[in-house]
This record gives sequence, structure tokens and C-alpha cells, in this order.
Amino acid sequence: MPGRGGNATAGYADAAGQDGSDESTLTVLLALGANAGIGLLKLVAGLLTGSGALLSEAAHSAGDSSTELLLLTALRRSDRPADRVHPFGYGKERYFWSLLAAVAIFISGAAFSIYQGVTTIFGGAQEPHDKLWINYPVLAIAFVLEGVSFRQAVGQAKGAAASGRRSVRSYLRDPDDPTVMSVVVEDSAALVGLVLAAAGVGLHQLTGSEFWDGLASLAIGALLVVAAFSLAHTNKGLLIGKQADVRMIRAVEARLEAQPEVLDLVDVLTMMTGVHRVLLCARLDFVDGTTADEIEAACVRIDAELRAEFPSLDEIFLQPVPRGDQRLRERVLNRYGRVLADEPDRAATADPAATATSERAGEADPAATADPAAASRSTPARPAQ
Repeated sequence: MPGRGGNATAGYADAAGQDGSDESTLTVLLALGANAGIGLLKLVAGLLTGSGALLSEAAHSAGDSSTELLLLTALRRSDRPADRVHPFGYGKERYFWSLLAAVAIFISGAAFSIYQGVTTIFGGAQEPHDKLWINYPVLAIAFVLEGVSFRQAVGQAKGAAASGRRSVRSYLRDPDDPTVMSVVVEDSAALVGLVLAAAGVGLHQLTGSEFWDGLASLAIGALLVVAAFSLAHTNKGLLIGKQADVRMIRAVEARLEAQPEVLDLVDVLTMMTGVHRVLLCARLDFVDGTTADEIEAACVRIDAELRAEFPSLDEIFLQPVPRGDQRLRERVLNRYGRVLADEPDRAATADPAATATSERAGEADPAATADPAAASRSTPARPAQ
């Protein structure tokens, strides 16, 4: 079938070559060391000066430290190989422990900071502020250490994004490794929290009112609520069963349709079962007259070719089906909004790269058939990133 498939992998690189667990472990360990050290400094400064903002920041660091311990557990347990009880491996343990890390941030950091802010504002008692200067060098040291940890986390995120030919923002919005995102979000929140704490301490010292100190604590608590919700939302999606990168789906689809034995791709399902581990299920309509032996040989060959080109494909299931099966068409239609075997209306699609022609439906579209590679593609609806 000449002209089918096109160059679907242009601009896309399968970033599964290495899991990156060693670098992730280094990132988490560096963050753990920084948070444990500066958390102790913040606690001492907060107790000496009575600063609610510094005590909130100490709770923030304690929460981050417990988060890093959970992330280390995630890295270790998710690398276990598949077994009879868990045939798809333990990759999703990383998502589970990362979700618990988000909960730890909320409970140990945000809740205490909000409590500290409320008691500082409405407590009534005015603490002496002649020792508030102690907070400034502590905050400065904390900022430097958090900056080192943040730089390591962002560096790893940049590397992971570059290997997948994505922007850093896109990678952090939809990460392959939630542990990296967790450290980036934690350190970002920590740096902003330190600025808020410094502002609260400074205004307390200038005005003599603890209101500003308490307000800074409340702001830190709100910041941690946002950070915890962001991490929990990301890991919830991964735990439920998120699809693979949409560009990978397009590329895999084109490779399947380019096979000489395949008449059409009827359905495709993907799910991330771990970091750089993807489960692929594809239903294919084979050319009429293809024998059972030829279909078996084609499936073995297609499996090998896909694994060679896309190392992140952990398990591949290929099922021969007729594209005219109405029940299957209805399921695909309900999932994607259209039937994959049918060609979408080019004019109704905003993304030209996502369109295909009606070549197999027997309809002539000169504008679409001008590109033979594009004319043969039949991509699934583009799920929201």
C-alpha cells in the first residue's frame, strides 16, 4: 500500500530509552537534604523570635521532607519487575506514592500554616520583636539551598522535555515522571513561601503588628493548598489510567496503517502503566484474503517493529476485527466522537495535522489527496492534553 503512513514521527521522539530513575533519585535526595536542613533552621528561628511565618515555613519544610521520603519509596517500589500477581508491573506505584506525597504537603504544611496564621492574627498577645533580625539570615540561607534543589529539579525536567521534544511547561503540565514534577512544584512553592515569610517578618518589624506575620502564614498555607491540589490532580489522572502521549499515538497509528496486510485501523487504546511504560491495544482490519498464518506472521512482525521504534511500548495487543462491526463502531464513536475507520471532514477539523481524507470511503477530495501520506491516515480524535 504505497503512500500510507507518512512521516508520522517527525518532531516526535520516544523518550523511553532510559527511565531516569537514578537522576530522579538524586533530585529527590538533594531536595530532602535541603528541606531537612533549612527546616531545622526555620524552626529554631521561629521559636526564638515567635514568628508565625517562620514556624509556618518550618512546617512547610517538614512537609516537604516527608514528601521526599514518600517519593523515594515511589522510586524504589515502582521499579520492581512484573510478576504473576501484577502482570503489568508495579510502575503505577510511583503515582500512588506521589499522590500520598501531595496529601502530606496538604496535611503537614498547609493545614499548620493556616492554623498558625489564624492564631497569630487573632491570638491577641504581642510577641517581642527585638530578635526578628535572626529570621533574615535564616531565610537567605534557606533561599540558596532551595534554589540549588530547584535548579536540579528543573534541569532534569528540561532534559526529559528535550528528549520528548516538548517544552518544559508542557512536560510539567503532563509529566511522565510525577516525582520530578513534585520536586519542581515543592521547590517553587518553597521559594515563593520564603519571599512571603520575609515580607511578613519585615512588615511585622516595621509596624510592630503581628498581623503581617499571620497574614504571611495564611498566604503560605494557601500556596501549599494550590501546590498539593496540582500534584494530586496530576497523579489522580495517572492512577485512573491515562493515555500515552498523543504524538506517540499518531505515530503508532501511522505505522500500523502502513503495514501491507492492514486495510484499516479500527480502534486503538493506550494506557500508561508506569514511567515510560505504555500498554497498547490495537484492533486492525486486515486485507480480505489474508490467511490466518499470514495474520499471525504479520502480528509478530508488527510487534517487533513497534517495539524497536517505540521502546516505551511495554505490552502490545493486536486484534483482527472487521471494521463494519456495529457494536465496535459504536464504542469507538462514543470514545473519540467518530469512528476511526471513517474519514473525518477536513473542513470541520481545526488541526490540519489531525485530518485525513475519505480515500477508503470511496469519496474524492482533491485537496486532501494531494498529499498521499496524509490521504491514508486515519487518526483518533485528539484528546485534550
